[in-house]
Amino acid sequence: MIQFGGADLSSVAAAEAFIAQSLRFDEHGKNWAIVEDGIAVGNIGASAIEFRHETAWMYYWLSAAARGKGYAGGALLAVSDWAFESGLHRLELGHRLNNPASCRVAIAAGFRAEGIEREKLRYGSDRYDVETHARLATDPAPAAPFVLSMTA
Repeated sequence: MIQFGGADLSSVAAAEAFIAQSLRFDEHGKNWAIVEDGIAVGNIGASAIEFRHETAWMYYWLSAAARGKGYAGGALLAVSDWAFESGLHRLELGHRLNNPASCRVAIAAGFRAEGIEREKLRYGSDRYDVETHARLATDPAPAAPFVLSMTA
């Protein structure tokens, strides 16, 4: 899939290797699976974690069947809480301008729109403008749509 940086997802073994590498935990990135009925239906994470400036880049994706159920927003709220409890102050994310659903997730999770970055993302040979959002530890927390369980 082009969106996953050309990752080899051509077989179950290749996909499992990609997932295992993606779910690694280290000081600069954390990843969690979004699970429905014991099946992974998406991913939520924080990358580019920088403790000097107390910042991180947040990201999420869902399978088509899992969209519209509040999973991305709930997961983003939960991981944002984890990030703030871990000492981070500013969380950033971005979405392609042609993805209004991702914008709604960001806003529902308390991330304010901050501006447009032209041609920031490249998938294959295509470039996309990105709307950037951020949430500060001092921003009011939005109401959680439902309770999520997080395990590290």
